[in-house]
Amino acid sequence: MIKQKLQEELKQSMLSRNELRTSVLRLLLSAINYYEINKAGAGYEATDEDVLYVVQKEAKQRKDSIEQFQNAGRQDLVDKETKELEILQKYLPEQLSQEVLISLVTQTIKEVGATSTADIGKVMKALMPKVKGKADGGTVSKIVKEELS
Repeated sequence: MIKQKLQEELKQSMLSRNELRTSVLRLLLSAINYYEINKAGAGYEATDEDVLYVVQKEAKQRKDSIEQFQNAGRQDLVDKETKELEILQKYLPEQLSQEVLISLVTQTIKEVGATSTADIGKVMKALMPKVKGKADGGTVSKIVKEELS
């Protein structure tokens, strides 16, 4: 399971005294534990899908923070968040390319028979399970809007 892999990598990171990696892995494992407690209380063991969800959430938080720090002119914090994001991305499945996303979107639009921007919800509902973990929802939504308009 991914969670055990993360725990092993945390131990290795601590032994090699890699402070940034240790910090990110601790935060990630803490977020996974928090998720487990909120999902079903003590004793619930997160599945690999749950862990990927938490990693995606943490990565999205870093992306949002990077954007905010860039707007505020805080390059030091942008650099820190970027390094953390790079570590988190190692635990995510490979992201789909723009070309693959566009072809999936056009294929799904044909499958559900969407014709206008009023059908965005229908397309997203059919498309998101196909790209779960492999593409950012905001990017997917943007492409769907572009294809339907």
